[in-house]
Amino acid sequence: MFRLLRGRRVSALVLENVRNMLVLDGGAAMRYLVCELEGLGYRWAYRLVDSRATGVPQRRQRVIMVAARDLDPRAVLFSDEAGEPEPSSYRSDAFGFYWTEGLRGVGWARDGVPTLKGGSSLGIPSPPAIWWPQGPPGGRILTPSIEETEQLQGFPAGWTEPAAERRQGVRWKLVGNAVTVGISRWLGGRLVDPGTPILDGRPLLAGERWPTAAYGAAGQVWVVEASLWPVRIAYGHLSDVVDLANAAPLSVRGAAGFLARAERSSLRFAPGFLSDVAEHIEASTPEASFVA
Repeated sequence: MFRLLRGRRVSALVLENVRNMLVLDGGAAMRYLVCELEGLGYRWAYRLVDSRATGVPQRRQRVIMVAARDLDPRAVLFSDEAGEPEPSSYRSDAFGFYWTEGLRGVGWARDGVPTLKGGSSLGIPSPPAIWWPQGPPGGRILTPSIEETEQLQGFPAGWTEPAAERRQGVRWKLVGNAVTVGISRWLGGRLVDPGTPILDGRPLLAGERWPTAAYGAAGQVWVVEASLWPVRIAYGHLSDVVDLANAAPLSVRGAAGFLARAERSSLRFAPGFLSDVAEHIEASTPEASFVA
């Protein structure tokens, strides 16, 4: 990216990455990034945002950075502030989790799914699973369809269908690697029509970690107390997006692998969750047949 920028005068650029970029190499990666941008004559600002702010039931936290020569990047990222809604706004009828994990975490999400990914810690391109406590035995541990996963990113159902001509896994990777449509819409709107920054900053203290929102120029960094919700669009509950009654059950192999890892871990789980996973495995396993 910097090689390309050195040979061209680009008025503004947008970077997007996972939350972990803020702590990568103990913060050295961010220091390198902003120093290079400032050396090229850019002012910069970044903000951690949650895709749920745009109404999709996917807890996807991404760092959005704007760097510009003439435009004040604060007018793009800090002109909106909605604040996270109260926990009571979420339903308790469906919960998302990573079935490919279970030892150190599961990405637990109430009334939503954790971040959609292009792959997993097991190298499996797959959607998260959903626990539906009110479902029938064998139908409480489910997976959304590719069309439903597209909608969890804000796309119309079938958006990635042309990619299926190669192989089905490509569609999952496209969805997992995408930027949520609502985030792109909010950001693009502010790039076209910058607002007035409504959030003030304070100097970053020596030894302080990179915050979830900041701006800077000429070697100075200011911390901004911004929520992950710049906007608050009407929320589409998980059970309204995913047809739980007709969703595909998680495979026995997938559920058994998750349960084995979860039982070896020291993680704490919601009451009834692991017993429902075990019941799902039992209800979904065909009875053994014997030939005399």
